[in-house]
Amino acid sequence: MTINAQQELRIDVREASKGVVHVVDRAEYVRRAREGGTLDDAWKAMADLGLLGLGVGEQDGGSGEGITGPVALMEALSEAGVPPVLYLLTAFARTAIQRHGTDEQRRRFLAPTVTGQMKIAFAITEADAGTNSFAMQTFAGRDGDHYVLNGEKLYISAADNADYIMVVARTTRRRDTEDRRVGLSVLMVDRHTAGVGLTPMKIDLHSPERQFFLHLDDVHVPVENLVGVQDDGMRTLFDALNPERLLVSAWAIGLGQHALQRGVDYVRERSPFGTPIGSYQAVQHPLARANAHLAAARVMLYAACEAFDNGEDPGANANMAKLLASEAANAAADAVIQSFGGSAFDADSDIVTLWPMIRLLRIAPINNEMILNYISERILRLPKSY
Repeated sequence: MTINAQQELRIDVREASKGVVHVVDRAEYVRRAREGGTLDDAWKAMADLGLLGLGVGEQDGGSGEGITGPVALMEALSEAGVPPVLYLLTAFARTAIQRHGTDEQRRRFLAPTVTGQMKIAFAITEADAGTNSFAMQTFAGRDGDHYVLNGEKLYISAADNADYIMVVARTTRRRDTEDRRVGLSVLMVDRHTAGVGLTPMKIDLHSPERQFFLHLDDVHVPVENLVGVQDDGMRTLFDALNPERLLVSAWAIGLGQHALQRGVDYVRERSPFGTPIGSYQAVQHPLARANAHLAAARVMLYAACEAFDNGEDPGANANMAKLLASEAANAAADAVIQSFGGSAFDADSDIVTLWPMIRLLRIAPINNEMILNYISERILRLPKSY
């Protein structure tokens, strides 16, 4: 995709996304977060507007493969203050299926997401493994034409509203292989299968989409739901986790821009000494610096999208985009909270309510320290420290 084509796509997506925000705006998003509710009507609006087809090839019912479209949509909706986390999960799970799934899997798992009939969650994190996914204990043993899946995952976002969960599990135990990268597999698990259980976690992100413990107790998964090659799941994961970083970067940039605009609007009007506090350099400069950093992160993000869509290795740019985007968003939110002063902590102002989600993105889906390790080891060729 040329730079001009990428820019045109981003403009078109941003314009179309206004139809989703008309259905669920920021105030309604926060109300549902407080009182309970889903984003099902927003999901239907995305389907009706053709936005769910972004990133899915025309042969599978979409409007064209590539990560740029889904990233642009995630940025636009986040900038409006209504980030749809389950869409992010579905979008990067679909990328792995497109690149590693069979024709039958593409038919089963891609076309229904374009029409809005299927949503996909993602499960990799475990309590005792954390960022060391190779240490996971969830195990899928082959039994005839099924895998029998046992284990527990946590921080599984929007699992209650998903139809399928893309689960990463061991099919060869760590102790039985010399290479820690061998033995992981990716399975599509029907959420309604016997043995699948969910327990809500008390994670307060001021979002309608909740987080869960996922319990897997002798869950029978058909062999045809294996995405990619058994024991070679790392290859499949690379084509899910790089898009995940890009979509999370868009989430951070969009939400950071939302916070920044709220701050700019406020300091233009707030005048306790007779002139707007936005005229004070002590107020201006943190906001201006945040704007510059968000803009720089956005350039890195779409450069990474271009690399991915051109079939190049996006790892370096994807990781750096996530680092820059999450830190820029945090700086923007902090500057805005400081500009609002005490009123930022009034929940009705909906400023402090932005902070938990923005702050989370320095930690999830992978913490920035691990990204710095990646940059140190893979780009700077420095020795590994862990």
